[in-house]
Amino acid sequence: MKTKLIMAGLLTCIGITAHAQDAKANEPKGKAIIQVFGNFHSGFGAENDDRGFELDRSYLGYEYRLGDGLSVKGVMDIGKSSDVSDYQRIAYIKNALVSWKKGNITLNGGLISTTQFNFQEKFWGYRYIMKSFQDEYKFGSSADLGISVAYKFANWISADAIIVNGEGYKKVQKNDGLNYGLGVTLTPINGFNIRLYGALNESGDEGKKDITNVAAFIGYKHEMFTIGAEYNYMMNTSYNENADLSGYSVYASVNIPKDVSLYARFDDLFSKNDWNITKDESTAILGAQFKLGKYVKIAPNFRMSMPKADNAKNSYSAYVNCYFGF
Repeated sequence: MKTKLIMAGLLTCIGITAHAQDAKANEPKGKAIIQVFGNFHSGFGAENDDRGFELDRSYLGYEYRLGDGLSVKGVMDIGKSSDVSDYQRIAYIKNALVSWKKGNITLNGGLISTTQFNFQEKFWGYRYIMKSFQDEYKFGSSADLGISVAYKFANWISADAIIVNGEGYKKVQKNDGLNYGLGVTLTPINGFNIRLYGALNESGDEGKKDITNVAAFIGYKHEMFTIGAEYNYMMNTSYNENADLSGYSVYASVNIPKDVSLYARFDDLFSKNDWNITKDESTAILGAQFKLGKYVKIAPNFRMSMPKADNAKNSYSAYVNCYFGF
């Protein structure tokens, strides 16, 4: 009898503990989102007049987990205007979304992060220093209004689909067209990733052409180093026929003990029949990153830009990028 009582007591304790753990896991939890990107930069030679301190971007927001896989998130993006004559700060709503994750499936709806280059941006890992290739050269937007779904079929393969307005998070819906995207991520071995993505962005205007985006990425991430390469192609840029852009980006980083890492990257942008020759260029960046505690990073780096237009001169600059966030 005593043995039965002891066993019953143990089973009861285990059940209570498990229930408490489940309840704790489903408790509402929230966290603030604060990220600040800044830099000091100075050009050399012909670009020597381009120098000063700069606050690139600030993200301010809040994420709240409601339990049972449901969460909400809102983020403000405070940055610079794309108009070079406008020196004022502009604030946008970057994210305003609801997410639900259950098992291997994840659903997002609202003003969501797009999937076009999100994987590459995270793999590059130095967004506060320089945007990833597609973001830097305007192949697409990092956020948009719509819905997305992702499903993990197995440890080595997952897929995602997205439908958004196609005009980014800084503009209201102007055209009737939508942007449809589909991506597949393969992880044949631990740390080794292959990413394929394709998208069709409808013009919605008569006489304009749909934009087509295709991208391929391959990379390997180790605890001591990372190396990655991506190729991107965009047809009918800005909905204009034969205004095609293509290019590749190669990047690598090496981790050194005591929170120090070295990184390097090379980009090359081309346009079909040189229609964008005034902006076509190759760029290179080389630098180091120092982590000052848990929330602060400082990254001095040297950059070189090599325009492809005739008689255009190379430019050289030095940066000290700073990051604060949690």
